[in-house]
Amino acid sequence: MLNKPFKLLGKEIPAGSKTVLDLEIAKLHTRTTVKVPVIIERSIVDGPVILLMAGLHGDEVNGVGIIREIIQQKLNKPKAGTIICLPVFNIFGYLFHSREFPDGRDLNRVFPGNANGSLASQFAHQFTTEIAPYVDYVIDYHTGGGERDNVSQIRIHPNEVDTLKLAEIFNPPFIIKSNYISKSVRFTLNKMGKTILLFEGGKANELNKEIIAEGVKGTKNILVHLGFIDGEIQLKRETIFIENSKWQRASHSGMFQAVVKNGSFIKKKEIIGYIQDPFGEFKKKVTATHDAYIFCINRTPIVNKGDAIFHLGTQ
Repeated sequence: MLNKPFKLLGKEIPAGSKTVLDLEIAKLHTRTTVKVPVIIERSIVDGPVILLMAGLHGDEVNGVGIIREIIQQKLNKPKAGTIICLPVFNIFGYLFHSREFPDGRDLNRVFPGNANGSLASQFAHQFTTEIAPYVDYVIDYHTGGGERDNVSQIRIHPNEVDTLKLAEIFNPPFIIKSNYISKSVRFTLNKMGKTILLFEGGKANELNKEIIAEGVKGTKNILVHLGFIDGEIQLKRETIFIENSKWQRASHSGMFQAVVKNGSFIKKKEIIGYIQDPFGEFKKKVTATHDAYIFCINRTPIVNKGDAIFHLGTQ
């Protein structure tokens, strides 16, 4: 049974209870307080604390959909430990279908934040000081930016053996070796000694059923493995590990159409798309620069020469 108290955002969280707290992030000029709901489910049995968070970029709604399904399926009710759900981190961006904060900043580039900094920096500081210290594990759900469509994947630092083990248990189609980005939430949480998995899937401003299902399945695997809930770990595939990745860029400006499936393996010189002008004067083949897996496709219909169109990875 639990003996030690657990506080979050200055509030005592009773054992065996569901608590919804508000992370107050700003006061508008209309005197309205902007609050972000934080949903906490605490077992009567002691155990670790995991945070499931989405919507760090407000237009990345697939992650919001994943956490919604986790709550709907009651997977956030632990038999041991505490599960915290933060479904919509960047409430401003979510309301306006925008990646950025109202001050124009990318929230994921201002951590750990500053109490006297910009609006985004103040919010990052509040999260870093009032929530992050009290969790042991984090799953952070993202999508591709703009029209970039990501295959379901977990991104990990190449030197972290324990995180790799968790990524394998998540069992996504791809695990991508990815270095930390300074001032990101992932970078900051790692510096604080927290274990974080970064999930990527789909593209901005969409609710993709397949991506959401992958996120829910993988999260359930993690919760079962760490002892939060009962169940069986489902390993339905052999995950592909990507050691090196490179963007293939458009060789011409024009109307772009991909003709290969996202997540597929392609051979060098294979036709993977076309770029054509709107006047019927040319149609250029896009051929693979090397043998690789495609794990992201830019779905934009119009490209300029040099735009990133396929993210290619090798093992």
